[in-house]
Amino acid sequence: MAGEPQDDCLFCKIVAGQVPATVVRETDTTVAFRDINPQAPTHVLVIPKAHYKDAAALAAAAPELAADVLRETQAVADEDKLDSYRIVFNTGSGAGQTVWHAHAHVLGGRGLEWPPG
Repeated sequence: MAGEPQDDCLFCKIVAGQVPATVVRETDTTVAFRDINPQAPTHVLVIPKAHYKDAAALAAAAPELAADVLRETQAVADEDKLDSYRIVFNTGSGAGQTVWHAHAHVLGGRGLEWPPG
C-alpha cells in the first residue's frame, strides 16, 4: 500500500533507524541525508518518510508531501550555503533510479553544466 513502510526498502530502513545514514535534517515528514556515493561536494538525498515508489507516485498520491520534500531541498541548500544547486528526481530504471522510494538529490558546490553527463 502506498505510503506504508516496505520491509525490503533501504530508505524505509533509514527512516526507521535500522540502517545508518549521515542525517543532515529531519522533519515530521522528511529525512535528508548525505549520499554514500557523492557526485558533487554537496550531494544530499531528501526523502519522504512515507513510502512512494517514485516522484510521480508521490506527486499523484500526496502532493503536500511532495511539497515538503521540495521545501527541504531549499533548507539543505541554505545549510550548505549553496547559491546555486540542482534538484534531481530519477523516475524509473532507465533514468537511473535504483532505490524504489521517492527521493530528491540535492547537488551543488561545483559547476553543474547542462546537459548533465
